[in-house]
Amino acid sequence: MGASCCKGEDKSSASTEPKICNKCKEQIKGGVLTALEKTWHPDHFCCNECKNPITENTFKTKEDLPYCTPCHTKLFAPICKACAQPITDKCVQAMGVNWHEDHFVCEDCKTKLIGQQFMDVAGIPRCQKCYVAKHADRCKGCSKPIPDKAIVALDAKWHQMCFRCSKCSKPIMKDQSFQVEAGKPHCVKC
Repeated sequence: MGASCCKGEDKSSASTEPKICNKCKEQIKGGVLTALEKTWHPDHFCCNECKNPITENTFKTKEDLPYCTPCHTKLFAPICKACAQPITDKCVQAMGVNWHEDHFVCEDCKTKLIGQQFMDVAGIPRCQKCYVAKHADRCKGCSKPIPDKAIVALDAKWHQMCFRCSKCSKPIMKDQSFQVEAGKPHCVKC
């Protein structure tokens, strides 16, 4: 969250009242800095982390405490999974972590994944095309990738239409019973 401050003499109608510094609690004579609805000696308005005076016209706050931009970034900015650097602009949250918008890409083809379907392969994002081509399980019947649902039988994965009776060649559906002879499936009829 950004905030701004005003430096200089207070010329308002309440200027006859003495201004008290929020830090040292002494009367302010000369330049007054107004920030966070309080008044400060200009050199007493300091970053809550590094304790250096905040000289920027805009600064950051967290729980109503002031921070210089570098300290705020170091302490509170999310870290990008791809480059391990703070994210100070748009942040993409996917797969339980944060990414710079330009770093949330398919690991294989480097296509941007924002607004696209993607697959999480061991914590690494992949576009659908690369997932199917390079990472999807292969069907034991036809050896092609299984991009969707699979039948798991005989210690392998199969497309639904590839899991067939080895005698009559009819598909054995997932809710049908089958027998195994010589490591091959047979429908109940055969």
